[in-house]
Amino acid sequence: MASPFTPQTLLAPLDGSPAAEAILPAAELLAIRMPAAVLLLHVIERGAPRRVHGERHLADESEAESYLRDVAARLARAGAAASWHVHLAPVGDVPRSIAAHAAEHGAGLILLSMHGPGDPRSWWSGNVAQGVIRHADAPVLLLRAGLQREAEAFAPQVVNVAIDAARQGEAALPAAARLAGALGTPLRLFMVVPTVATVPGDQAAAARLIPSGASAALDAEAEAAAHYLVRLAGRVPGLADSVSVVTEVARGDPAQVMTALTRRQPGVLALATHGRAGLDALWTGSIGARVIARGAGPFLLVHPEPADAAFASSPPRGA
Repeated sequence: MASPFTPQTLLAPLDGSPAAEAILPAAELLAIRMPAAVLLLHVIERGAPRRVHGERHLADESEAESYLRDVAARLARAGAAASWHVHLAPVGDVPRSIAAHAAEHGAGLILLSMHGPGDPRSWWSGNVAQGVIRHADAPVLLLRAGLQREAEAFAPQVVNVAIDAARQGEAALPAAARLAGALGTPLRLFMVVPTVATVPGDQAAAARLIPSGASAALDAEAEAAAHYLVRLAGRVPGLADSVSVVTEVARGDPAQVMTALTRRQPGVLALATHGRAGLDALWTGSIGARVIARGAGPFLLVHPEPADAAFASSPPRGA
């Protein structure tokens, strides 16, 4: 089952770089709206340099504590409760350590930012995000860091939930509904049904041999999807109060349609991962990987099953 989305604690890992700080506007807004407390985390990386491609990188305890204390004070001035924790023993696997701290401190949501593909300006890159998502049980809100040094405002206008034909995307619905409730945005449930021209894989050749039959079958699938989404929308009031729900069935290539959706209106796109194999696929050419690589985000990524985080650390410190 997907982890329950009860975000009394929001875990916000930081390395000192502007890219990592892209999550702070989201942390501030969600902490106030939910409400929740923000736990700022820095994990000392074994052998970490002080700067990576010109970006600041926290490498020792005193520098990290001073930095996190300042960030916590900024959040407090904005009305968001915040504490901080520095994991002192240097680790080689930063993502696993982040996931384990989330489990120990009962974080209901992990907030991460990442650079675009192939941009390794800090350890806060796609590889770190991938590792956290693989090991963490809590949902992950993943934001893309912009090129500017100032963090962009977090102001989604809708929370979208991608439902696939196998209905595994339903695992993201509880977290997405509660996020929409906290943000005061509508919740959009949508499915993408291919056209004859965009039928994937082995089915493509057969569809093009008998295009009229394939078209009729796909039209029927789209109609069934519309009815299914309406039934699914009926569950939302039990997950989050006062959330407005809309449904949509789109036609075309799923990755292209989902990417366009993220660019059409500022919003969060919720995707369910499918266990360890699915998580690996998410970053190696699957639909989810293509959407994350090309879409504007943010993305809410949810485990349908518990992950494997396990770690022991000291309690967080207050600001």
